[in-house]
Amino acid sequence: MTSISLAEYHAQYAPKTKPKSGRSKFNAQRIEKDGMKFDSVKEYKRYIELTALAQRGEISELRCQVKFVLAPKVKLEGEKRAKPELRYYADFTYLSNGRLIVEDVKSAVTRKLQSYRNKKHLMKTVHDIDIREV
Repeated sequence: MTSISLAEYHAQYAPKTKPKSGRSKFNAQRIEKDGMKFDSVKEYKRYIELTALAQRGEISELRCQVKFVLAPKVKLEGEKRAKPELRYYADFTYLSNGRLIVEDVKSAVTRKLQSYRNKKHLMKTVHDIDIREV
């Protein structure tokens, strides 16, 4: 893997907003505060905690809903359309002591989902990044 700065990575991969489906997973209550949308109250509370840490200078470059590409789109032989890229959206990324931290707010149930476990595995394999679950 080629090493690039965090700012370069965000410039290349970070979307303006995370796409949203019509309803939330596992009946989590979505919340909108100060023009920002969160998938759950738990995620919003974590954002408040991280914002306080950033204001105290304990972390920097706090970002929300950061896109990581796990595999590029591909056209498979015999398929009419290309398969879209595989993506993982981190709830939060930030620098702590100069180290990139990728956080995801997860319940005990969603931590066990195979789709999430696969993406967690790919994040480590492709980007050499461990996801911190809170």
